[in-house]
Amino acid sequence: MTNKNKHRMLRPETLTALGIILISGAFLAPAFELGTIAALLPAVMLIGLIALSLILLIGDQRAASAGSPPEQVTKSPKRVIGSFILIVCYVLSVDYIGFYPSTAIGIPLIAYIFGFRNLLGLVAASVIVVGAVYLIFDLGMHRDFPIGHIWMN
Repeated sequence: MTNKNKHRMLRPETLTALGIILISGAFLAPAFELGTIAALLPAVMLIGLIALSLILLIGDQRAASAGSPPEQVTKSPKRVIGSFILIVCYVLSVDYIGFYPSTAIGIPLIAYIFGFRNLLGLVAASVIVVGAVYLIFDLGMHRDFPIGHIWMN
């Protein structure tokens, strides 16, 4: 057994996939405790994450058995750190100013920071995502999203 195959489970993509599977699996139990309609979206998203992570895990383990070196997880750690900071800022802004304004601002801001510079594309992405969420969940399913503390009486 070679040294490359000895620690196959310690490859970055394998660890990432296992971490996502474990965390998503842990969130499935509370998601299923919600009502039927309320549990639908979180459960489907978590199951989707688990399925995609299994695909990543299988692909990385096949690559490891073929002897290929592990992929570098990130070539720009500052972008990864920045993305986590943006996620925290987004969550806080949803709590403070509400889901729709935060999402309408957040989508083009994040896309711009990650290199997408087409102004029309940024606006279109924001309108399409916010509009689709509104049509599906607010109008179609009659589910309200957080409105934010500044808009409450």
